[in-house]
Order: sequence, then structure tokens, then C-alpha cells
Amino acid sequence: MKKGLVIPLCFAVLSTPAFDKTVQGVSLTKILHSSSVQAAAKTETKYVNVDSNSSLTLRAKPSKSAAKLDSLKKGTAVLVYNVSDGWAEVKAGTKTGYVSAEYLTSTKPGSTATTTSTAKTTTKYVNVDKGSHLILRSKTSTSSSILASLPRGEKVTVYSISGAWAKVKAGSKTGYVHASFLANSNPDSNAGTSTPAKTTTKYVNVDKGSHLILRSKTSTSSSILASLPRGEKVTVYSISGAWAKVKAGNKTGYVHASFLANSNPDSNAGTSTPAKTTTKYVNVDKGSHLILRSKTSTSSSILASLPRGEKVTVYSISGAWAKVKAGNKTGYVHASFLTNSNPDSNAGTSTPVQTTTKYVNVDKGSHLVLRSKASRSGKILASLQRGEKVTVYTASGPWVKVKARGITGYVLASYLSNADPDASTADDSNNSSEPTPDSTVTKYTTADLNLRKGPSKSASVIEVLDKGTAVKVYSEEDGWAKVEIGGKIGYVSTNYLTSAAKQSNGKVTSIVKKYDLSLDELANIQMKVSPQTDTNERYIRSDAIKLTSHTTGVVQNGNWHIRDGAGTKNHEVGETLKEGTKVTILSTVKGNDGYTWYQISYNKAWKNATKNEVKYYLNPNNFVSDPVRSLQFLKLTSTANLNATEVNQKILAGKGILAGKASAFLTAAKQNGINEIYLIAHALLETGNGTSQLANGVKYNGKTVYNMYGTGANDGNAVQNGARYAYQHGWTTPEAAIIGGAKFISSNYLGAGQDTLYKMRWNPDVAATYGYASHQYATDIGWAYKQVDEIYNLYNLLDNYNITLEVPSYQ
Repeated sequence: MKKGLVIPLCFAVLSTPAFDKTVQGVSLTKILHSSSVQAAAKTETKYVNVDSNSSLTLRAKPSKSAAKLDSLKKGTAVLVYNVSDGWAEVKAGTKTGYVSAEYLTSTKPGSTATTTSTAKTTTKYVNVDKGSHLILRSKTSTSSSILASLPRGEKVTVYSISGAWAKVKAGSKTGYVHASFLANSNPDSNAGTSTPAKTTTKYVNVDKGSHLILRSKTSTSSSILASLPRGEKVTVYSISGAWAKVKAGNKTGYVHASFLANSNPDSNAGTSTPAKTTTKYVNVDKGSHLILRSKTSTSSSILASLPRGEKVTVYSISGAWAKVKAGNKTGYVHASFLTNSNPDSNAGTSTPVQTTTKYVNVDKGSHLVLRSKASRSGKILASLQRGEKVTVYTASGPWVKVKARGITGYVLASYLSNADPDASTADDSNNSSEPTPDSTVTKYTTADLNLRKGPSKSASVIEVLDKGTAVKVYSEEDGWAKVEIGGKIGYVSTNYLTSAAKQSNGKVTSIVKKYDLSLDELANIQMKVSPQTDTNERYIRSDAIKLTSHTTGVVQNGNWHIRDGAGTKNHEVGETLKEGTKVTILSTVKGNDGYTWYQISYNKAWKNATKNEVKYYLNPNNFVSDPVRSLQFLKLTSTANLNATEVNQKILAGKGILAGKASAFLTAAKQNGINEIYLIAHALLETGNGTSQLANGVKYNGKTVYNMYGTGANDGNAVQNGARYAYQHGWTTPEAAIIGGAKFISSNYLGAGQDTLYKMRWNPDVAATYGYASHQYATDIGWAYKQVDEIYNLYNLLDNYNITLEVPSYQ
């Protein structure tokens, strides 16, 4: 089944544990690659440690795209001022700049001093959990290629250790592994010479009234072993990245290391060391503000709105969030919008904004409009040609601030690419462009409009579509459009359709979540799990087909490959059509090889997706500017801030048992941290708009019970199984079923950290952290893309709401 385990509006039972609320909203990838706030350290001398035939680049800024100041040879001595986010500020000779900190060591490589020799190798053993493996990579990065998978106990030769990484030789392969998973002796050996791991004592340091989750593995989706209160003493065995292996009481597991302190946070002992603070400044675009929140979550309450340049006291940084004090208020802000100096100061110590170079990627003959502000209503400053190079300063939702031809303004990010689209080289093995998602387009109704069974005013009405409803349009002919809405296919008058969505009534907020891997690397990971597609973007050369009518034909002259585009430069999709196979011809096109090609549909519903097709759906830039498709990035844990009266009047009116139940949905959403529109859409689908038998009450063991989300309604007898589940959980009123079912959805799905439809489908956090695909809710590459129409149309009915989008960003 290509939908996998669930769709966002129809779930089956999973055993995923509840999400650790103490770290909700914090990206594991960011935690692993973030640095704690650096104190103003005194300088120290270190040495460049690169391969003998290599050199280390000294740059003007802490960025790989910054200007190159010098090339430092192996063994060069440098004076280190500070280290932050993987970069070291150093002085080499007379030049001061930045180098990658992982290539610096405290001892000079090649030194003959017995106490500081780095050439000497050591033998160590892989020490991971039984049944697990340690990844050997080509570089010191979780996004680098995998050379081997080393089992527990494997012996390796260690050449050097720098930071979290060790350069090792395993068998005939040399690469890098996480040093924390190496031990001096075989973990499965009983030899008495084995040295036990050195332990330390620490204390749980969370906010008063909160708890720290002890988990079975280093993952927020792993099972919960215990809930540790503030001040509890634990024995720490090891710390790797964001996680610490600890023993609390008689249980051993893993906790987030950032919530451990050297002393009891509630102790008055004079030996307790207060947290060191630093001063930073808000660095957002002029006219913008940085939100100070009560918790590390975009759905938490807003304490203040901090203007550009405001000075704040920083207590700590964990992942994407910084705990700060601004005025008399203490809360959390996104750390990426803080800098060491006032952004409007002219002081020489101010760090310039980091920029990147991109290229305009629009259709040939088209132009990209440069506007005065991040809105289609902004004044047009210039019209940029395809392939034109621009300097990118900042991104905000679908818009980016750029400089082109000496003019600074805003363009839509989805029309920028990392490489010139007309360059002779390409990232892939072919020159084909990314495919379109399907053969439909989205249009919007301009009035309340009848959806009819046929293209005629005399055809019966299926339902009445509200003004502004988004529909998928398959074809338009003789004044009628064949459309799909909510799984129903019918016809509407083309006179009342438009390509432009109506102006949003609500507040839309976009946040960007960065991942430490490229789009191409993520696509390679996904290709290993056989992604599927039902797209009609399938082409075969015309001489392979013998026409039997103007729309049908059969394969002739042997077996033929199918491609995902018209021309031999496009990908073969993996299927071969045998001679005699019947096909339906959808269109005739001229291929990029000069031949005529047929776009075909044939009797195989699901096909292996090509890498190009996977990359299309993976790439957020293809959807962020689309008001419907961008909702696959809707944070399902963020509140829509709805008004109960408006929901009852405009959404739930006439919806059977659900009519008038807005307060129950809003309560359920608030108690369980679920977006209200998502929850309502789920219930409307499962109950057939409030008319299903389970929704209207079923007698079970003498009691009438209700089930609004189809929870437990599986394995053949859906009604009885769903009723049994409702009875076991005490859902004896519609309100109890609405609220209780929401708790199930929250704990079993969103609690796994996959709180957008996009993350449910692709799970980029696991891919970026571990290098493989896991816990994905579908094999259909278009799954998230297809789920958003109903959510958009429910929002469209309302006048007041909030939308928070979390848009992924890849290297």
C-alpha cells in the first residue's frame, strides 16, 4: 500500500512513545552540530593538522564561501582566540582570520617529543550497543559518504582524534568515526586488563516543575525509562554530542547532556558555580522583530517582541534556541538571530552578514521580478534574466533578500538555484529538468460554485464549493473544467475559476530549519528504500507504439524502456514495456533528442520513482510560494488560534454529530499541542462529515461510545474494533471522543518529532543524523503534496487564524 502506515487525516496505531517535552522543537541535527556559548577564552597556540599534501584555508569570515586569506601548511603554529560553531578565530603570521577548528591540534604533528607524538597509532575497539554498527565515513561530517559499517568489537587503528571525530583504519579502509564509540578494549572481552569507563556525578538542571526524560536510546522517539526531577543526582558514563549515557537509580539510559549540571541547581553550597552569561544583540532585518517566547517552541506564548539591535543577556544555547534576558523578562529566542555586536554599530568588531551566490532559474524566455519588499505588492525594481547571478543575504519564508545589478530587493526563493541552469555541467547524470508533480494545476473558485457530475448545467450537483476553494484541474473544454476536490471528481464552470488565490485573512509565519546535508544526498538516501509514484509523467518514443486509435496503441518492435521525460537524456524509470502491451496516449510532444514522444498511461498504477522525481518532491523551493502546497510544512504542533463561534458557523455547521463541537476540538488541540485545523480535518474525513456509525454512537457492553478519528478501527470489523477501543478509553460522549482521540494522535505521531506532513513523509532529521531513511509514513513520493487541499480549504473558510510553516533548508 503506497500510503504507508497513515495519511495525516487517517491514522493507524503505532507504538511511538510520547515526545520529550523538555526538548520539543529542538532539531537533533542542530544539537549535534551546535556549540555552547563560548566564554572569552585566553589565547592558546595550536597547530595545523592536515594531510601532508594538503593545506588549511585561512578565511576572512567563519564561512566556506568567505574570502581566502592564506593557505596554512601542516604543522603551522597559530594563535587561537576563540572557537565557535566549528570555526576557530586565529592569527597566523601577520594575518588574522578563521579556520575549521577540527584541523587544529594541541601538539605539533610529527613532533619527536615522546609526550606529544601524533604520528603514533593506537588500537581501539568499536563500542556500540549490541546489534548496532558504527559508521565509517569519508570525512568528519554526518553528511559525508559512508565507507563501511563497523560491528561492535571490531578492532581499528587510530591515527588521530580531533574533536568528536577519530581518523581510523578498519580493514583496508581509512576514514572517520565518532570517537566516543571507541574503547581501549573489546567490549565483549572478559580480559582483566579492560579498563572500566571513568564516571562523573552530575545533577538534573531543568526548570522548576519540569522533568528530564531518561530514554533507552539517543533518540527522542525511543522508549521512556524514567522522568527525572530537577536536582536528581546521576552517574555519567559518557557524553556524545547532545546525549549523555547516565545511571539514575537502578536504570541506565540516555538524557540530553545540556540539562545536566556539575552541582545541584537548588543547592546553596558555596562551591556551586553560577552559569556564565554573555551579551549579544538582536540581528534581524530592519523593521523586523525577534520573538521572545516562554519555552523553546514556536507554539509557546510570546513574552516580548525584540527590535533589531536590542541587547540581551544570554544564559545558555541549546540547539536552535537561546535562553536570554531582555529587560526584565527571561525566555527563549532563536539563537541564529543573535550576534556578538550591534548590527547597526560601525565598530570594527562587527561581523558582516554572511552571503551566498545563486542563479535565477526560470523558464527560458521568462524573467524573475526583483521587488522592494517581500510581497507581490512590492514595487518592481528590476526584471532578472534566467541564469543571472545574484548575492543572497537572508531568507524569510518564500522570499529572499538579494542584490542584483547593484540593486537590493526581494525575489521568490523557489526561482533561485545553486548553479547556472544553462551551465554545461549538472549535479545529476543527465540534463533533464525536474519533472512537474502531476498533470493537474490548482485553481480557485471565485464564487460559491456547483460541482456537477457532468459538464452540463443539467447534470446533478455533487456539492456546492465555497468561494476561494482550491481545486485540482485536470482539463478544460467548452467552458467546463474537470476538477477534483476532497477525493470527489466533477465539473465546474471555467467562468468561475482563477489561478490566483484570494488574499490570506490569517497570519502566516515561516521559520527555516537547516539540515547538514544536501538535497542530492537526501535524494540518494531515499532512493535506497524504493520510493514509488503514480505520476503520469511517463514517456515512450513514438516509433515504439503502433496506434490503434488517436488515444490508444500497443508496443511494437520488441521491448522498450520508459523515461520520465521526452528524450533520451531523461531518466529510465526502471520499467520495460513488452511488445504487445496496451497503452493510453495522453499527449504527443517533441523530445530533446529530435524524436516525437508519447506521454502515456498504462495499467501499472504504481511505478518506481526516479531520482529526479524524488528530488522534485524533496525540494521545498518548489512549494513554499504555493499557498496550498506550502501547507505540507504546516507545524502540526502549532496553534491556529481559532475562534469557536466562527468554526461552528463556517466549518462545522451541517456536519452531523460534529456540528457545534468547536469548543471540544479547541480544547483537545490545546491540551495535546495539535493544530486545530489539522484535528478537525482528520475528524471530518474519518466520520464522513459527522455521519459515520462510530461517530454517532455504538452500543458496546451496554454503553454508548463514540469514536471521531477511527482510532483502533481496523482488522476487518472496523465498527466493533473502534467501539471496543472507545469503550476501553471511556469515550462515552462525543466531546470525550474528540479530546481523547486527540491525545492518541499527539502521543503516537507528532510526539515522534515529525510534526509536519513533509517530515512525516521524508523524516529528514533521521536522514541527516544517521544517513539512512527511517520511520516514513508512505512510499508515495507525492504523499505530503496530496494531503494539503482539505487543510487549505478549511483555513479558507475562516477570517482569523495563524499558520506557522517550518520550511527545511539543505546545503
